[in-house]
Amino acid sequence: MQDQVIQLVQNVGFPIAMSVYLLVRMENKIDQLADSIKSLTRAIETSLARN
Repeated sequence: MQDQVIQLVQNVGFPIAMSVYLLVRMENKIDQLADSIKSLTRAIETSLARN
């Protein structure tokens, strides 16, 4: 893995390598946030439908 990272930095440069790394790391968090928003939306809709 470390060799792949070093090769990526050498090939595309440090800023691009960091951007790719951060995007990959953040993708999971964004998916989790989207799921939470959907869940909250359903809960609010259910609550409003009862009233």
